[in-house]
Order: sequence, then C-alpha cells, then structure tokens
Amino acid sequence: MLECGCPEKIPPWDGTDIDLGGRCVHRLPIPTLFHMPLAYELYVKRQQQQINQLALEESWPGLVLTRVGLLRGSIMRLLERASPAHHIAYLPSPFQLRAKLHHGNVSTARRSISEIQMHLLNAGRLPKELYLCHVTCPHCSERRGGDQILILRRWVDSPRLTRRIRTRSEKR
Repeated sequence: MLECGCPEKIPPWDGTDIDLGGRCVHRLPIPTLFHMPLAYELYVKRQQQQINQLALEESWPGLVLTRVGLLRGSIMRLLERASPAHHIAYLPSPFQLRAKLHHGNVSTARRSISEIQMHLLNAGRLPKELYLCHVTCPHCSERRGGDQILILRRWVDSPRLTRRIRTRSEKR
C-alpha cells in the first residue's frame, strides 16, 4: 500500500468475470446521503486501524470495495484468512463480478458502468450491486497515470433473460 492509502498494485481483473465467492472480507458500514458517502476517508482509516489491530493480511492491500445506497453503504477489503470477529464475514458463493478499469473520475464513470451493464444483459446475466474501487486518489493520480477506478458489478445468471435473448435471436 502507498503512503496515501491507495493500493500499490491492482488485481489483473480488467475486462474479466471473477468469482469472489467464499472469500473472507472485512466489511464496515458507512453512512451515505443520496449515494454520496459521508466522512469516507475517516471510515477507510478506521477500517485500516481495525485490520492492523487484528493483524489481518489483505489480499490486495489498500483495495477498498465501496458500495453505496440512498442512506447507507459499506466498504470491504479482501482478506487472506481470518477467524470470525466483528465486521469479518465470508462472501456468499457464487459472488460473480464483472470488472472494468475506468480511466477518469466518478463523474465520467457513467459510460463504463453502462457498458458493463449492457454486456451482462446481452449475455443473459442480471446485474446486481455496483462496487467502486478508487485505485488513485487526488494526491497520487498525476504520478500514476491519472484518475483510475476499478468498477465491479455483481451479477447472477438469469435463465429467463437467457430464454428471452434466444427467442429474439431465433426470430431474426
């Protein structure tokens, strides 16, 4: 992890589907207001302190998966192994994600998110939660090639959607 808290290395997930099912995570709830995290940096630091106090090893140090909602959200970090404790959980299996590395900030991510969603729908997969991982912060973005966000969209197979796609393709 870099001094600013950003991950030094990012997982090679760009443009791929990954399954994080059964992975151990440290999940910390955060307050949000209209999908905007409140005191985000404070919660990231608090989570890092908890991970350090419990002497936990991260799979990708500094990689924070952020999920927001209307009034609440959560931040997660992938752990190697951990004993059951407060804020430590295992992701359900399967936990399928489509990943895309977006070059830009949150205000320009709409197009990348739409692309992911269209690819999933065209493949007969139903999009679920959206996770954002800020790879660079304002302090290190210039040194590391500009703003970068790893966008992760969870998905599940949809037999109904698959049938609908097949039916449309047969009609053509």
